[in-house]
Amino acid sequence: MAGGAMTATFLAVIGGASLLAVTARRLRPSDRLPSLEGWALADRGLGPGWTWLLLGGTVYTAYTFTAVPGLAYGNGAPAFFAVPYTVIVCPLAFVLLSRLWSVARRHGYITAADFVRGRYGSPPLALVVALTGILATMPYLALQLLGIRAVLTAGGLYPHGATGDLVMVAVFAGLAVATYRHGLRAPTVISALKAAAVFVSLTAVCWLVLERFGGPGAVFDGAARALGGTDAAHSPLVLTPDQRPAFATLALGSALALLMYPHVLTAGFAADGTRTLRKVSAGLPAWTALLALFGFLGIAALAAGVRAPEGGAEAAVPMLVDRLMPGPLAGLVFGSIVVGALVPAAVMSIAAATSFVRNVYVEYVHPTATPKRQVRVAKAVSLTAKVGAVAFVFGLRDQDAINLQLLGGVWILQIFPAVAVGLYTRWLHPRALLAGWAAGMAAGTYLVVREGFSSIVPLGAGSPSVYAGVAALVLNLTVAVACTVVLARLGVPRGADATDLSSRPRAGRRPPTGANNP
Repeated sequence: MAGGAMTATFLAVIGGASLLAVTARRLRPSDRLPSLEGWALADRGLGPGWTWLLLGGTVYTAYTFTAVPGLAYGNGAPAFFAVPYTVIVCPLAFVLLSRLWSVARRHGYITAADFVRGRYGSPPLALVVALTGILATMPYLALQLLGIRAVLTAGGLYPHGATGDLVMVAVFAGLAVATYRHGLRAPTVISALKAAAVFVSLTAVCWLVLERFGGPGAVFDGAARALGGTDAAHSPLVLTPDQRPAFATLALGSALALLMYPHVLTAGFAADGTRTLRKVSAGLPAWTALLALFGFLGIAALAAGVRAPEGGAEAAVPMLVDRLMPGPLAGLVFGSIVVGALVPAAVMSIAAATSFVRNVYVEYVHPTATPKRQVRVAKAVSLTAKVGAVAFVFGLRDQDAINLQLLGGVWILQIFPAVAVGLYTRWLHPRALLAGWAAGMAAGTYLVVREGFSSIVPLGAGSPSVYAGVAALVLNLTVAVACTVVLARLGVPRGADATDLSSRPRAGRRPPTGANNP
């Protein structure tokens, strides 16, 4: 059973998050009528500080903070693909997010599918972009709950049976209510607590680890021995030549996929200008450094002789924290990781709900829905998404959620041509993009399932293994280009472009009144 000091500190952190959520309505208050833009994007009014906190808190999830060190604990060097992957994201965000923000702000777009609908004039293409985003987001949302449960279990804060389930539901319920009422403003204010708690607690843990082992060299030597390495040249903490193609393609593919996730775009669209997004993109490496330190703690868990349960390597770091740190500090770490799950979980539910309302409900069910009704439906869908994630976690094995999330990363990458390439050229025909998307989805799913839900797949006998998402994306683009050539020769017309990318507003400036309405 967890010590009283640990439990008290943990509850104080969670209570602080709840109190901050109550104040969310004071963040950038607006006297405008209720709208989906106001609820889902905080009226696009977040400055550099808040955007950095929200975007970093959304991209760097609690599951990432437990899964990366868990992978390092179980597999060694390949786990650190997350570091170059998140570094690659920064320049991509600098270029893509700021350009997409300009178009979205000018035309009142709230989702990536809104942009695709306007850019290509193709409702079917916009629909598959929206549905792919929702499909990829839901297991990602469930994984945040798995991260919470892993931390609570390792810290002895998760009682067995129904009592433990009620503890997790209670932690999640406050967030659900705050998000329902205040939309994106709730996770935005909580992200400030997440950043402070995670940076402080991680610094403390790393300091204790280095003090105990005598330096990083001793930590890596001990971990290499624990993984069965014989010397520095044959250490499992060094990539082998056969692992390098998988490492490189996984880092690149994950970076391209990340910016297509609805929750990342939602956090980006909430910024108040392109200058803000560029400043934030330049500051995101601070979060990457944090992720690298979490990976280091996975190595430290090996060196310390932590024995994580079979199939539960993500518990390695929480178990290390429980072993090394006094009760109050351990409670701070556990509380910060749990809060770290609440921010992305809230943004994910908002993003999924917004995509459903804008690109399914309004487009196909109720085209004349008023802004107020759209907000009501979005709130209901957001709450349903959270309840569904809880039911998913309780009803299925942890591995099922992990498998679906692996597929989700492959799936979301298949909308990259329609969204990212579409920002710079309309040469690809919308029907060709649909064909490419279908080919990429089918091939990516087949490759991952064929390898027993491994996202690293061999392309053929004797060939190196690569990330399935990148292989599927190459097929996607090949099919899209080939079909575009054929359709052009057949003279098949394409939809009209409503985006007018040649005339974009200046960075950080708002367009005239009324430009928010699509």
